[in-house]
Amino acid sequence: MPMTKNKPNTPFDLDHYIVSLLQNEPFFAGISRHVDKHSSEQVPTAGVRITPSGHYEMLYNPAFFEKLTNKQRIAVLKHEFYHLIFGHVTDRLPFDEKEGKAKMNKRWNIATDLAINSFIAADLPDMACVPGKGPFANLPLEKSSEWYYANLPQDMGNENDGIPDFDDHSEWGENSDKLDPSVKEMAKQRLKEMMKDAAESANKASNGWGTMPQSVRQEIMNRISAKVDWRSVLRYFIKTSQRADKNSTVKKLNKRFPYIHAGKKVQRHAKIAISIDQSGSVGDEMLEKFFAELNNLSKIATFTVIPFDCALDEKLIYEWKKGKHKKAQRVMHGGTDFNPPTEYVNKHGFDGHIILTDMYAPKPGPSRCQRMWMTTVDCSRNPYFQTNERVIAID
Repeated sequence: MPMTKNKPNTPFDLDHYIVSLLQNEPFFAGISRHVDKHSSEQVPTAGVRITPSGHYEMLYNPAFFEKLTNKQRIAVLKHEFYHLIFGHVTDRLPFDEKEGKAKMNKRWNIATDLAINSFIAADLPDMACVPGKGPFANLPLEKSSEWYYANLPQDMGNENDGIPDFDDHSEWGENSDKLDPSVKEMAKQRLKEMMKDAAESANKASNGWGTMPQSVRQEIMNRISAKVDWRSVLRYFIKTSQRADKNSTVKKLNKRFPYIHAGKKVQRHAKIAISIDQSGSVGDEMLEKFFAELNNLSKIATFTVIPFDCALDEKLIYEWKKGKHKKAQRVMHGGTDFNPPTEYVNKHGFDGHIILTDMYAPKPGPSRCQRMWMTTVDCSRNPYFQTNERVIAID
């Protein structure tokens, strides 16, 4: 059954408990802060999914949570967050030979739960699938989801096997296929950011990783330290800078109140500024690479290009229309000052600001929108200033 929200008649509210439940699990608390949580009687226990906006959401049945002990509630939360950490929600689905594509099924549902529950078995409710117990008595602990999928008994995974669904994975299959591919990609990039932030916080805190096994911790560190695809990051930045304008319309039904209230027609657009450092120290090769990627990005958005050096000439600013192709061009050759483009962007209400530069100038004033820096590998290692904003190196 697809996961849908409603307001149940029960006093249990997970938001009231979440901080105290995860006070000894800083890493999971860091993940939790990025996951929206809503109660729903349409899920038997709980489930995580990607929303149409590329965010993560956890739906939980308040009646189920109310019956659990605090230790079991923590285990269920960790179980759902592990689904995110292990990539089960974004791109790990088994390939269906008959349909010729990756597809969700109950056998995969069981396999992913076995992989996760290997690490939290002692604290879970009795209904959970755990290696070494019940129908899984002959299966070892701490194997991958793919291993369990291949080694489960052949009759396990059909609808009559008598194994209850511990949580709701319905949104990973057919409903997930309805999402725009760019939304899935945005969700994957967002997950990387979530894990990186949570890991950095955990490393700074005493016992910041809580009860997480060393093997899982190492896997997480390997994933977040892997080489960054700057093109994917750039696309992610564009997508997360989008605003949503909602207008009432009678042409689209309101899903919750059909024929009573007008539906909402959503038109999303991103107003992005691309400031290109035109100083003599910025090489032509870097300009060529950046323009090449902007040609790809113009397929999804329109940009305002702001050439600058130590000053800014508004006559040189132009709009790069969506779908148009342009060649790299240099129109200035002076020094570098990041304040003129920052002030222009702040004044004109942009949603995102990307600066291509060699980083050889003082740090500018604050930006009113999210700002990202793109430079060479060498320049990223030896910047003139330090910043908490994202700095991406172009190979």
